Amino acid sequence: MKIEASVLQDFVRNIFGGAGCSAEESGRIAKYLVSANLVGHDSHGVVRVPRYVRSKLDRTVNPDQKVGVVVDTPVIAVVDGKNGFGQTVAPQAVEIGITKCKAAGLSAVALRNASHIGRIGDWAEMAAAAGLVSVHFVNASGSVLVAPFGGVDRRISTAPFCIGIPRPGTDPVVLDFATSVVAEGKVLVASQGGKKLPDNALIGPDGTISGDPHQLYGDYEADGPRNYRQGKGAIRAFGDHKGSGLAVLCELLGGSLTGCGATEPKDVMMNGMLSFYIDPKVVDPTNFLAPDMARYLNYVKSSRPVTPGGEVLVPGEVEVRNRAQRSKDGIPLPESTWAALVAIAREVGVVPPNSAAAQA
Repeated sequence: MKIEASVLQDFVRNIFGGAGCSAEESGRIAKYLVSANLVGHDSHGVVRVPRYVRSKLDRTVNPDQKVGVVVDTPVIAVVDGKNGFGQTVAPQAVEIGITKCKAAGLSAVALRNASHIGRIGDWAEMAAAAGLVSVHFVNASGSVLVAPFGGVDRRISTAPFCIGIPRPGTDPVVLDFATSVVAEGKVLVASQGGKKLPDNALIGPDGTISGDPHQLYGDYEADGPRNYRQGKGAIRAFGDHKGSGLAVLCELLGGSLTGCGATEPKDVMMNGMLSFYIDPKVVDPTNFLAPDMARYLNYVKSSRPVTPGGEVLVPGEVEVRNRAQRSKDGIPLPESTWAALVAIAREVGVVPPNSAAAQA
C-alpha cells in the first residue's frame, strides 16, 4: 500500500499526541520519521512508531526535554539529552554547533544520553541548510547488535557515520550509513514483509551467514512485536575489517568521548553523537569549493556504468529522487507496518484513518 505523506504525518502526530506528548514534540517526531520514509530510509521511519510510543508509555524516554549544557566554550559544547526524544534534543545540539561555527568558523558538539535520534542525514542536512559542512560519529549505547570482524558475538552498535557538504543552489552531498551491513531498522522492515535483507547481513552463533531476520529477533508473530534481545545471532559489520574498524571508532568517539558510553548491554538505548562543523566561507574565502565540487562530481558520474543503461550515483542523489517520487506518488508501507500503526493508535485512543482513503 502507498500512503500520502501528509496523511501519514498527521496520523503519526496524532498518535504521539494520544500518547501524551506535546503538540510541538508530536509534530517534530512525525516530521522526521515521515521524512526518513520520504527519502527511502524506511528503517528510520514510521516503522519505529510503536517502539517510540512504548518507550513513552513505559517512561523510558523523557518528553519535551531541553538539553543540558555540560561544557561550553567558544568552539566546543558537551550537551546532555536527558534521555529526551532524539527528534527534540538532536536538533538542539545541532543548532548549538551551527551557532558556534558561525561565530568561530569551526565547532564541535558532543551529544550524550539522547533517545533514538533517527536518520543522521537529517542533522547533516540541517547544518548544510545553514551553509556548513558537518561530520557525525554516532553510537547507540545499550543497543548491542553487531558482531565485529572475525567474531560472532554482539559487541558493537550499528554505529552510524555521516558527512554533509552544502552546495549553493542545489541539494547537499550527504553520505549517511550504518557501519553494519544493514541498520537494525532494515531487519525490522524485512521481518514485517518489507524489502528482504542481503544474504550476508546476519551471522548466527555458529558462524552461519544469512539474511533471515529470525537470527536477530528469534521467534515472532507476523503482527507481533520484535525484540532483538530474543535472537541469538548478530548483524555483520560491512566491509570486513574496514567497516568493523570504523564502527569501533564511532563507539569510541560517539560513545566514550561524549560521555554516553561505548556499547554494552543495558535496559535502555541511548545515542551519543560527536559532530564537527566547518564554515566553508572561512576555510575557502576564494570560493574554490563550489565549482570544484561540481566539476568533480560530474567527473565521477561520467564513468561508464557497469550495467548497460545504468548510472553512477553520488552520495545523497538517491534520497533526493526518492523524496520527489514519494512526495508525488505516496510512501510505500508493508501491510504489517500499517497494521502496527493502527494497533498502537487504538491503544492510545486515536482513531486511524481509513486505509483505503489514506492511500495515495
